[in-house]
Amino acid sequence: MPILVPPVLPAGALARLAQPVIPAGDGLLLRPWRAEDAPVVHAAFQDPVQRQWHGRFTESEDEAKDWIATWRQDWAGESRATWAVADADTDEVVGRVALREIHLEDACAEVAYWTVARSRGRGVAVTATEALTRWAFDEIGFHRLELTHSTANEASCRVATKSGYDLEGTRRSYVLHQDGWHDMHLHARVNER
Repeated sequence: MPILVPPVLPAGALARLAQPVIPAGDGLLLRPWRAEDAPVVHAAFQDPVQRQWHGRFTESEDEAKDWIATWRQDWAGESRATWAVADADTDEVVGRVALREIHLEDACAEVAYWTVARSRGRGVAVTATEALTRWAFDEIGFHRLELTHSTANEASCRVATKSGYDLEGTRRSYVLHQDGWHDMHLHARVNER
């Protein structure tokens, strides 16, 4: 069956490139994950707040190392693009930002983020999300980025709003968390260029 509309972004739009380091401002940068970051990932997912909003956690540093290996493979497969958010001076990892559910043919993806406990409330997620959004729109040519979070996660809603993602609606009973089904806010930004 012929396709009437060509892909907006061609296959290889990401994989043809080495995953970049992205300056984020405010003393932060986005960089590819490294195997030696596994202790930070493992520690982040031991935090009860982190577990509250995520459906999985890592039981060991070896498992976290496997996650990192998968994140690196996802770049080549163009299914996800995941960065460590790091202090530009010390290289200390303070969070994660990612494009999930990448659909190059439609030039859309979903943004996801988290921060380590000691970095919350400092604007890390906002700065990282804004930097990733600029890169995705300006360097790659994505058309639409979405962001979802539990309606109960007020901090994540503030990050989305401060990052310029408009609230478009609520997906009812959309994601299963440990405490049951959660309604999810859907935020989005559209590349107007």
